[in-house]
Amino acid sequence: MPGTPRFSQLGTGFGRALSSLVSRPDWFARVSARTLRRDAFAGLTGATIVLPQGIAFAAIAGLPPEYGFYTAMVPPVIAAFLGSSWHAVSGPTTAISALVFGTLSGLYDVGSPAFIDAAILLALLVGAIQFALGAMRLGSLVNFVSHSVMVGFITAAAVLILLSQMRHALALDLPRPEHLVEFFGALAPALGQIDPAAAIIAGATLAVAVGVKTYLPAWPNYLIALASGTGMLAMMGGLGDHVATVGRIDAVIPHFQLPTLTGAHVRDLASPAFAIALVGLLEAMSISRGIAMRSGQEVDTNREFIGQGASNVVGSLFNCYPSSASFTRSGVNYEAGAETPLSAVFAVVFLFAILLFVSPLFVLVPIPAMAGVIMLVAWKLIDLRMIRRILRASRAEAAIAGITFLVALFVELEFAIYCGVILSIMVFLDRSSHPFLSIGAPDPSQPRRPFRPALANGLAQCPQLMSVGLDGPLYFGSVEAVRRKFREFETLYPAQKNMVFVIRGVGQLDLPAAELLIEEAERRRARGGELCIQTKIARTIEQLDRYSVTRHLPAGKVHLSKGDAIAYLVPRLDDTICARCHARIFSECRFRSAPDGTVTEK
Repeated sequence: MPGTPRFSQLGTGFGRALSSLVSRPDWFARVSARTLRRDAFAGLTGATIVLPQGIAFAAIAGLPPEYGFYTAMVPPVIAAFLGSSWHAVSGPTTAISALVFGTLSGLYDVGSPAFIDAAILLALLVGAIQFALGAMRLGSLVNFVSHSVMVGFITAAAVLILLSQMRHALALDLPRPEHLVEFFGALAPALGQIDPAAAIIAGATLAVAVGVKTYLPAWPNYLIALASGTGMLAMMGGLGDHVATVGRIDAVIPHFQLPTLTGAHVRDLASPAFAIALVGLLEAMSISRGIAMRSGQEVDTNREFIGQGASNVVGSLFNCYPSSASFTRSGVNYEAGAETPLSAVFAVVFLFAILLFVSPLFVLVPIPAMAGVIMLVAWKLIDLRMIRRILRASRAEAAIAGITFLVALFVELEFAIYCGVILSIMVFLDRSSHPFLSIGAPDPSQPRRPFRPALANGLAQCPQLMSVGLDGPLYFGSVEAVRRKFREFETLYPAQKNMVFVIRGVGQLDLPAAELLIEEAERRRARGGELCIQTKIARTIEQLDRYSVTRHLPAGKVHLSKGDAIAYLVPRLDDTICARCHARIFSECRFRSAPDGTVTEK
């Protein structure tokens, strides 16, 4: 029945995903009294960091503070048990929060019940997409998205977040920075109306956060900065009466509630949900792989997809908005000595305990102080070193990052992700469709006479035989580029009628590639020469045989070494040309007549 294998494979993938939900995590064997102590300490450190971040990220997403806490408590526990990384910590993130706001602010009134319901539904849709991608074993897809996409996107999101907080830090009535022209048009006239009290609180909070991070890096700088800003407001007395505060947080304990799900909501949110799911997975995988390079852990991409998806799905049942792995908390978690994902669980326990005692105090925290903290969070997202590296390393990657950045600033964050992903795939396809072919020749200056690019190294070539190496894939997308190169060789070196074609790691050889090789073999035979193929890759040899390429090769076989192919072809070269040849670059040439009529060894 048509399509049955595909559905069978899909069902198998979901079966594996479901089995991974109940399988015993691989880190259980690492748990001991020592790791529990280290994980508990790391968890306490993480709790002090996420306490102010929960409020800050919720504010970026346009949500009340408690939703930041919900998202900091439920998804980390699910991801810890179902994900792959031992050190990555999930929860609210800056980029995801900015995407949530950008998606929903044009559809609903910010902070309204409809806005909040849509944010929770987004978590459900995002999680379902991520889980499905992991179940279908599509984790390798993230390898095709250039890191430059994330650099451009996160930089733009950081700029927009910085600009969005100016209205709170300076107490100005400004439009949203998503409309940059209107924003800067309104900014200049409004500067004369800056509230000194708000500006002082925001500036002081920002300065304290930077100072603590610089001189006391082990201390919770965001928490200390917020406390300092709150204390400054208290010291202002009546001068600060007009300064807005965070306000009362009604409930900090997550509670079960099914998301509001309608067909209209799904239609409106399906496209942005996919973009958010993609960004979340890219964040999670870049963090997991980055820490794994230092810890030595092997990360399972598909399991990480499933863990992130499950954490968002379950989170949506407890009033969470979309989450992912956090750059800051994951890095601090690893540096604090975490050994297993239990550190994230400990962080949730400590956060819950702290919130029971300190949540009433948030009513005193001034909004300008929160703005100062958020501005610092956004500034730290701008990786100037990586931006300089991309600009120096590759014009293509710089273009991808730049276009993603500009689209995010002037069009839409969600659309910028799609543009960046499409551009990175286009660059990949362009590179894979233009493999590099080089003519090689033995280097007589080296004892083992290795083959090197002849033109680049000024090496002599045989007048009748060329050795061509292929670096890159040989498939339907690259066939025309390789064919053009073959014709170019034919025009430039018409006397070199024989070719040894060296196929290295080309991946999956397909039918168009096989037809090209048969065509080249026939053309060279028609000119009085031969095409020999050399490869050591068993799968490539099997494919060449399956596509009947070997039937058109000399002796009906593929050579396993260049030496074997050359030893086959040299005795079949034109004796009269060999007699006049002074190059004599192959060891087999010692059996050919020299220009003076003698047989020499060289």
